[in-house]
Amino acid sequence: MGASDKDTREEVLQAWYMDDSDEDQRLPHHKDPKEFVSLDQLSELGVLSWRLDADNYETDEELKKIREDRGYSYMDFCEVCPEKLPNYEEKIKNFFEEHLHTDEEIRYCVAGSGYFDVRDRNEKWIRIWLKKGGMIVLPAGCYHRFTLDTDNYIKAMRLFVGDPVWTPFNRPHDHLPARKEYVQGFLQKEAGNRPIDATA
Repeated sequence: MGASDKDTREEVLQAWYMDDSDEDQRLPHHKDPKEFVSLDQLSELGVLSWRLDADNYETDEELKKIREDRGYSYMDFCEVCPEKLPNYEEKIKNFFEEHLHTDEEIRYCVAGSGYFDVRDRNEKWIRIWLKKGGMIVLPAGCYHRFTLDTDNYIKAMRLFVGDPVWTPFNRPHDHLPARKEYVQGFLQKEAGNRPIDATA
């Protein structure tokens, strides 16, 4: 792959396996040695990503097309930082509780940065660093959590199909239809053509 073929998303999105340390959640938590995860590996878990023009989101044709194609009719902004978010410490703790939603979680970082953590098929944590210009979609039923990095600031566009429902279901909520669909659609896929036991 030549230099010109570089995936520009990697400038605004990076992912890696996390260590098991209990240190500050806002630290990178790289393993030693570092174990990076490709954006293709994330897409196998249902996590979609784009690199967009965060300085011109109001007129960005690519964003407009994504919204039209995926039916994202609702949009607002959320700023997470000690100065702007009421009950900041409590909210940050809540965001970092492992949870799922029954709809997609769509976040487009227009300023700052933060971490979204998701689990791989073996329950290992993958940390996704979302920076300005990066947009990710976490599928419905995917367990995840969020925290700021040490810069303590992110401004994100939140997108939604229809009226927004931000209800988090803290783990375990494996009985929810969205979770079952996610497990069948992404976690039970196997390499090669071996049959998948859908009853497991």
